[in-house]
Amino acid sequence: MKKLLASLALVLAATFGLAACSTPSPAPAAMTAGTVVVDVRTPGEYAQGHLSGAVNVDVESPAFDSQVKQLPTDGTYLVYCHSGSRAAAAVSRMTAMGFSHLTNVGGISDASASTGLAIVTTP
Repeated sequence: MKKLLASLALVLAATFGLAACSTPSPAPAAMTAGTVVVDVRTPGEYAQGHLSGAVNVDVESPAFDSQVKQLPTDGTYLVYCHSGSRAAAAVSRMTAMGFSHLTNVGGISDASASTGLAIVTTP
């Protein structure tokens, strides 16, 4: 019985260990006709490459709250940045402002993969 449990433990450890090393594909983001894609990076980062059709609202700018308050709180928003941490901060702040349909789609590469939107350098 101990050998069976030890073997089972090895199999499970190997299975979960290998799964932890693989990079999961981003889940497809729900894109509807009214979905707004928001890039919360700096204007300089946005200019170097952003998702096609994304609006730029820099979460680190003092104007972030006033700019976001101009958007309808009942809209659907996909938020991304470089790696996902600023997007998480933006989603948190927007939630506190009453926005309810927000999705953090992570960094720009993951956001592109999950939305199907190309990374472009023109507005």
